[in-house]
Amino acid sequence: MDKQLSITRGKGASYVLRSRTTVESDVSETFAFFANAENLNLITPSWLKFAIVSDTPINMHSGTQIEYRLKIHGFPVRWRSEISLWDPPYRFVDKQIKGPYNMWSHMHTLEVSPQGGTIVNDCVKYKVPFGRLTNRLFVARDLLRIFRYRNDATQKALRSKSS
Repeated sequence: MDKQLSITRGKGASYVLRSRTTVESDVSETFAFFANAENLNLITPSWLKFAIVSDTPINMHSGTQIEYRLKIHGFPVRWRSEISLWDPPYRFVDKQIKGPYNMWSHMHTLEVSPQGGTIVNDCVKYKVPFGRLTNRLFVARDLLRIFRYRNDATQKALRSKSS
């Protein structure tokens, strides 16, 4: 399956993570998978000790806020995000309202793959406390590891749903 993953410098003190992977399900099924916030548990590495704090099930739409708990390098973190754009079945954006980043905006876009299946694109624009050094020493490496896991887990989950 097609996979691409990179982090580049954005404008000012920001960074941009881009991830692209192809899954073996159609766009509607893929969007439905991401629309179920509880599936975050399936695609988040266990070493983050991730848990949704908000009551579930969560009705996803523009304005929905979701609260999470996780650990980053052993430190407990509370994170609240808001769905700022909801455009089924092709895209949605979640933005950090409260959490470890100075700024976090994650656009998810889905497109039909010419070879069949769905291309899942993630574009995360973020800023970190203490700038370049923090990003280089910790954040970029962690995010690449997390998104590698996420891409593999998403492929696996959607492959088993299609079977």
